[in-house]
Amino acid sequence: MARRKPFQEDHENHERWLVSYADFITLLFAFFVVMYAISVVNVGKYTVLSEALGDAFGGRNPASRTTAIEVDQLPLSSIIAHKRQEAAKRDRERLALLAQRMNASLRPLVDSGKVRVTQNARGVTVDINASVLFDEGNAALAGNAQATLQAVAELLRDDHHAIEVEGHTDSTPISNGLFASNWELSAARASTVVRLFVDSGVAPRRLAAIGRADNVPLAPNDDPAGRARNRRVAVTILSGPSAE
Repeated sequence: MARRKPFQEDHENHERWLVSYADFITLLFAFFVVMYAISVVNVGKYTVLSEALGDAFGGRNPASRTTAIEVDQLPLSSIIAHKRQEAAKRDRERLALLAQRMNASLRPLVDSGKVRVTQNARGVTVDINASVLFDEGNAALAGNAQATLQAVAELLRDDHHAIEVEGHTDSTPISNGLFASNWELSAARASTVVRLFVDSGVAPRRLAAIGRADNVPLAPNDDPAGRARNRRVAVTILSGPSAE
């Protein structure tokens, strides 16, 4: 009679967890791949899809289509630079319109040479001769100065650009008891104009008062005409981002 083999207990496989772990890692990897694919939107293909749908339903002219290749081939730096150029162009156009309105509002003073409106890369500058605003050696507004400045303030009130108000003098040392030097006189005049702008509704955070004394002349100080031209208040509406 054949002898029966002794019962042998099956050995437990202690490495079965590796299979489950590998399956889990694979699923996790697939999950993150799907999430990444959903989060990364191809702007070019999205644009083409939306325009194609618009064409199909009669919403767009096919000739105005932007292809995915055109969009995808633009590097991010070029797109940002283009947007900045467009923003700068719009800003220059707004400032040019503001300069035209300033010229129109101050036309009599512009025609008489008492006010000059210019535009450059820094912004729009309104140069107002000091004789329009102040008595000699004084920083208190005189004559029709308040009406003139209020006309300027009316155009600046709803604008968004930062504004620098600079006081300028000629090179003749001041000789009265009100101000110790042309520095104090020029700074006081700039502050007087800023105060009127604030009282007229221009946001204070947009404004800065600067005293330049005789350091930025427009003409030589060798004769009365040159000195008279240098005595002025310059209101510069600065180009660039909003001060608001």
